[in-house]
Amino acid sequence: MSGPRQLSLDFDIRPAFGGADFLVAACNRDAVAWIDQWPGWQTPVLTVHGPASCGKSHLAEVFRRASRAQVLNHAQLAADEPRDPAAASGAWIVEDADRYLTVAAPAPLFHLFNQVREGGGTLLLTGRAAPARWHVDLADLRSRLNAGAAVAIGEPDDGLLAAVLIKLFADRQLRVGTDVIDYALRRMVRQFSAAHDLVAAVDAVALAERREITVPLLRRVLDPGR
Repeated sequence: MSGPRQLSLDFDIRPAFGGADFLVAACNRDAVAWIDQWPGWQTPVLTVHGPASCGKSHLAEVFRRASRAQVLNHAQLAADEPRDPAAASGAWIVEDADRYLTVAAPAPLFHLFNQVREGGGTLLLTGRAAPARWHVDLADLRSRLNAGAAVAIGEPDDGLLAAVLIKLFADRQLRVGTDVIDYALRRMVRQFSAAHDLVAAVDAVALAERREITVPLLRRVLDPGR
């Protein structure tokens, strides 16, 4: 079986954290640039938003390592711990902040904004949608979000999606031919999450049937009723 194509595309590779290489391309370059510019941000708050599996958590981890940020999970945020300016200095991360706001009171996030600003710290938020579309029924928090910076990660183009597929197969120690990648690109939903789901499904079928990954196998996974 032939190996993966040798891609000649306009992206770099972010060093691996936890085994997850991050491919830098047009759809995520602005977000990467923002993370790399820390601590030179002109705002104390940055929101990185984009679709599932696009790399938000990877960039949050890059930021955490560079800034030694403290990560607050949703339960910790909801506890609404009081912090004086000295305790709120440094860097902070809250992932899936938009999801938090759909199920929890907004006041703790508003208080964290104020604490970080007063302490001269920085706060990185992540979410699926842009902050302007978040469910926020606290006017002061809405004002803080609007005043912060936001940068989007878009859906992948053909080149990046091909590289993501090859990387996902390689992570599972699977080599696939260029014909498999070409067929997938023509038939699959063009989203990061779809690439993850497709590779997992193909791997499961190939393992169960003890078969190599070929176009006919991929066709059955993509169109099981055919």
